[in-house]
Amino acid sequence: MLAGAILIIAQPASAQGTLRVCADPNYMPYSDRAQEGFENKIALAVARYLGDKISYTWSTTRGPGGWDEFIHETLNAGKCDLIVNVPYASQAVLTTQPYYVSSYVFVFDKTKNYDIQSLDSPDLQRLRIGYETDTPPQEGLKVRGILSGQVPFDVAGTEGQSPAVILDAVNNGRIQVGITWEPAVGYYLKNGYSRLSVVPLPNSRQRGVPEQYIFPMSMGVRHGNEALQKQLERVVAAHQPQLLAILDRFGVKLYHPNINPY
Repeated sequence: MLAGAILIIAQPASAQGTLRVCADPNYMPYSDRAQEGFENKIALAVARYLGDKISYTWSTTRGPGGWDEFIHETLNAGKCDLIVNVPYASQAVLTTQPYYVSSYVFVFDKTKNYDIQSLDSPDLQRLRIGYETDTPPQEGLKVRGILSGQVPFDVAGTEGQSPAVILDAVNNGRIQVGITWEPAVGYYLKNGYSRLSVVPLPNSRQRGVPEQYIFPMSMGVRHGNEALQKQLERVVAAHQPQLLAILDRFGVKLYHPNINPY
């Protein structure tokens, strides 16, 4: 998940005691119409803490227009009020303080004993790498001169495709190393793929400008809806352990410097 003018619509923080959530109807493990994703569970918890009912506006975040179109057609159009999971300080929305921090990760067959700790690891120079398109790791591979000939995946732009496709590609040998956003695959790693090693990408580089592969994640509301933003910040401050427990059930690993949570 990571354009146009911003439409500001004045309204109460939540409409008639209902928390109106913008979400993708078919993008597990984030969300789906059955409300089985971790974004759905967090939204339900937040609504309960606020004493609100919950309703959804469903719209794909994938395909033509992508994330920007999703925000334009849902949040900024006033059809809903909350996006549960956005990068902190995103310019497209008004964000709360972060409620968790996670990272991109390397995944590879643990029996291979690769020594991979960062994009500067020499092993990456000789391996077939799968990566998510239009992400910081793609740019990181490019600046190191190892993007050509690697295998791109456009999960965020392909309707119906599971993030587990990269894990499958490692398992079946199509690629030797996958690079992907951990919250997208943590659920699948927790429920299979036991042969895979998982290593977080650090925000580090041997030479040149710093790179970012670790992101604080927040809740997002429409610009101008400071009332709901403040309500959500109070929820995060009072109930962050409960929100993190939901993420843990879905295999989302929190990033801690110098600690591999796997």
